[in-house]
Amino acid sequence: MDLKIEDVADLLNVSESTIRRWLSDGKIPAYQLNEEYRFNRNEVEDWIVRNELETEKEFNILQDSDEHKHPSRGIKQYALFRAIHKGGVYHDVPGSNKEEIIRNSSEILCKQLGFDPDLMTDLLLDRENLMPTGLNHGIAIPHTREITFNTHYDAVAVVFPKEPIDFGALDNEPVHTLFFLFACDDKRHLNLLAKIAHLSRDSKMMDFLKKKPIKNDILSFLRSWEADIG
Repeated sequence: MDLKIEDVADLLNVSESTIRRWLSDGKIPAYQLNEEYRFNRNEVEDWIVRNELETEKEFNILQDSDEHKHPSRGIKQYALFRAIHKGGVYHDVPGSNKEEIIRNSSEILCKQLGFDPDLMTDLLLDRENLMPTGLNHGIAIPHTREITFNTHYDAVAVVFPKEPIDFGALDNEPVHTLFFLFACDDKRHLNLLAKIAHLSRDSKMMDFLKKKPIKNDILSFLRSWEADIG
């Protein structure tokens, strides 16, 4: 079911008036049904990760609203660090195209995450057919909201293909790093999407990822990076 204004406002930690302003300015994708605005969830996700809109200035999806009142909680400050710590890092996964790399990665990841690899592959490819998840600078974020953790934690698996592959990225560059995202609820899902998209604009991190670093080195970099962005 598509989302209403109040649903999107809740997910993005902004007021309904902010959503209405974005609609008036043509900044957020939506359609009208019986004179009411509706939002497609996949389009909202795509807008978050692809749009250079002043995301960090205009809304605080990188944070939880309560964190400003209670900075010591840091519930989402190190969300990506924790998710990758849980999901792991995988090197030289074979695959010459998008379907092969997703299928081969699913076989590996499902052993740890406890999902059915064929189902995961089908759901991830369905999402790719709806809207490719390749960003810029060699990064892609395969994900689907059809798979959620029935736990209190999230997982992001970093996969380095054996060779860069065409993933339908915005800049048409081959993808050298994939972040497979599995979250336990919608807000965390969007938070992690936004963080990975934000990370993909960091030139130092992109150069770093091209070297296919080990898990501990990635986590060390992320701890510092997430501390800097707050």
